[in-house]
Amino acid sequence: MIMRKIYAVLLILCVSVFASKTYAQLYVKTGSYIFNKASSVYVKGNIELNGTGTFYLRNEGQLLQGTTSTSTNTGTGKLSVFQEGTVNNYAYNYWCSPVGNASASIGNEAFGITMFNTPTSVTGFNPATITTTSYNGTASPGNLTIASYWIYTYHIPSLNYFNINDGNGGWTQSGSTSNILAGRGFSMKGVSGDDNTNVGEATVNNLVGSGIGFDDQRYDFRGKPNDGNITIAVAADKFTLTGNPYPSAIDLNSFFDDNPNLDGKAYYWVQDKTINSHNINQYSGGYSTYNFADAAVSAGSGGSTSGYIFTDAIFVNYDLGGNPTSAPIPPAGTYVNKGRFAPVGQGFMVKGSAAAGAAATATMKNTYRVFVKEGNANDCVFQRNSTASTSTNYGFYDDILNVAGIDYTQISKAPPPYIKINSTLNGTSVKQLAIGFRNSSVDGVDRADAKSPDTQSNLPIDVYMVLNNQEYVHSVTSFDIHKRFPIGFKNNGTGIASFKVQVFEFVNFEAADNVYLYDGLTGEYHDIKTTYYDLLLSPGVYNNRFEITFLDSQLGVDENTSNSFVIVQNNSNQLLSISNPNMLDVKSVAIYDMVGKLIFDKVDLGSNSNYEFSTSNLSDALYIVKLQTTDNKSIGQKIIVKKNN
Repeated sequence: MIMRKIYAVLLILCVSVFASKTYAQLYVKTGSYIFNKASSVYVKGNIELNGTGTFYLRNEGQLLQGTTSTSTNTGTGKLSVFQEGTVNNYAYNYWCSPVGNASASIGNEAFGITMFNTPTSVTGFNPATITTTSYNGTASPGNLTIASYWIYTYHIPSLNYFNINDGNGGWTQSGSTSNILAGRGFSMKGVSGDDNTNVGEATVNNLVGSGIGFDDQRYDFRGKPNDGNITIAVAADKFTLTGNPYPSAIDLNSFFDDNPNLDGKAYYWVQDKTINSHNINQYSGGYSTYNFADAAVSAGSGGSTSGYIFTDAIFVNYDLGGNPTSAPIPPAGTYVNKGRFAPVGQGFMVKGSAAAGAAATATMKNTYRVFVKEGNANDCVFQRNSTASTSTNYGFYDDILNVAGIDYTQISKAPPPYIKINSTLNGTSVKQLAIGFRNSSVDGVDRADAKSPDTQSNLPIDVYMVLNNQEYVHSVTSFDIHKRFPIGFKNNGTGIASFKVQVFEFVNFEAADNVYLYDGLTGEYHDIKTTYYDLLLSPGVYNNRFEITFLDSQLGVDENTSNSFVIVQNNSNQLLSISNPNMLDVKSVAIYDMVGKLIFDKVDLGSNSNYEFSTSNLSDALYIVKLQTTDNKSIGQKIIVKKNN
């Protein structure tokens, strides 16, 4: 690789660049160009693309700038950089443009979809056609039509949640106007049709016969390159759509570490691309969660590991008002594997921290910019159809060119140790939870924990980690094999719901050999590492009954207490008999059915030697008897009620 260090203004006439680094400004004369293929250009100062001067980034070529304040880039010339959309004309990608309008004005300018083009050759292009009369974007060789109806921003942090469609001002239609400010993300549906134009890129565009990839589209962003500090509006516990605003990759961990007004998570929209409908009640999708996990492990704080947790989205359906209604199983190959480095053009949601305030801000900076090409091996993935890698050969990062001067060769790719737990909800969707471990994390709620990203309060059923009686998708704490992690189940339906719970994956985790689901009602431990446990629950919220544990120990059940009572169901006489030979003081006796519904409850029973309760009104079934003494020791025992006919 050739590296040229230039300490003055760099005047470009026409040149192809392998790798270049200038410690001053970059000027491209009108009618001239820079052509960077598969490498990086680093500019310490500002860039002026004069007249028709053009800066081409091809085959993952990237531009880094070292400006430490606001951008002073200028000129009517344009930077051109490619990114591939991954959805058809019925599904959304979330974007964040690396360029804005190119004018003689100084600094970053707004973007609009009229700045999109479709490549016809390595440097040639046709401007995109913008349709305002059709809901469907289309593509053919050398032609691109974008439906402006689906261009929305979400820059008003007005809600405690985000739906596909909300009526309270969160989603704002941008359409074909050029009003998308630098650092604002936007939604855009893809295209139908086949543009298999090969312009020499390493990434194939519209590979015919590839199935899922058939409607993928290469977009040519052309405009003034974004640079410098970019302000993002946030608010406490509310969401904003942003993304990577630069023509290079960024380090998400550095971004979150440096912005305490954010909760440290990136939320990626994932949608079922097999549903061919624009009707919102046909949509199926959700948000996957990238969790920075812990500021102590980021490169910016001198840590030594990659330091993030990632869980797949739960897919939900929506009603005509944009509210979640149900949760179908997503199609195979829909999940995406996100990495530490966000590629060019990638949009994602961020959320203000609990302490952010009503009108706080976060800032994108050049110090987060890195030269990392896309790919799972590089920990840099645009939204694509792929399954998560299960490799445990993490290793260390290569020597990565970056603005902040971080030595990535000293940073392991290994994530923090965590386990993923999958729960199949009533035979439909799969909800994925994570329990992670960091010595610096606390047992209660801190920035390393992640709330459930979707608005699931109206879903028929749900599962989540319980922290402070709230719903979380990630629980991160220090490791102790004796710790127990409350897990909640919600059934908002009218009938019995099924939850199949099982460990999906151990990620860099070897500290425990087993994982159990503990039922505090029955006192039973169910192995969920080697098989799933099928749990049936009647309507209700179960936040205090179940725990994830690593040890099968009968905690909460005193052996002496258990041996002090004899519980017998006498079906001939339709009586439940309890013998108490040690005359212990009994606080309560309760009977539950197998889905946890309380059937019978007697309290303040005293210290009798025997108790008898009629079971004549109980249907034939399996039940659980739970007895508790006044010193809060308890036992549980199953009984079978069967009437003699």
